[in-house]
Amino acid sequence: MSVNMSVRQFRHQDMVGNVARALAAASLDPEHLDLEITESILLEEQSVINTLHELDGMGVEISIDDFGTGYSSLSYLKRLPIDTLKIDRSFVQNIPHDADDAAIAQAILAMARSLDIVVVAEGVETIEQLVFLRHHGCNAMQGNYFSEPLPADELVVLLRNTGQFPLPRTKSMLS
Repeated sequence: MSVNMSVRQFRHQDMVGNVARALAAASLDPEHLDLEITESILLEEQSVINTLHELDGMGVEISIDDFGTGYSSLSYLKRLPIDTLKIDRSFVQNIPHDADDAAIAQAILAMARSLDIVVVAEGVETIEQLVFLRHHGCNAMQGNYFSEPLPADELVVLLRNTGQFPLPRTKSMLS
């Protein structure tokens, strides 16, 4: 389960306790919780960084959402417990036709791979984007290519009926 978190929530005095209580109330193992933060959180005071380390120590996953759109230093990627980078859709939408966007996506993928960080591409809408990202080692993708946004009750029905999300396949993807 992924949850977007704000800077304000990370400043809360008992953030780690709140997360622990929510996990217990939901009977959810910490490794099944992914807290999505923006790069701006990384520019905050040391207490926020300490909270990230405490959450990581509990086994909670930490993702940076909309990666590439903020102003943080790349040095944080090696010092903080970051499990996943989510490439912002603004870099995905013109792949593979825009050489600059393609180069940025490739650089993020190469850097993350060398740091052993998972990469999720946001906003995948075409087979060309999917093939490009897969070819360059993207771990996961999300976007309208796979499914339009669904209300929770329809998602539950879909998963019960199929056991998985519908993943479109084409001959060009399989080669």
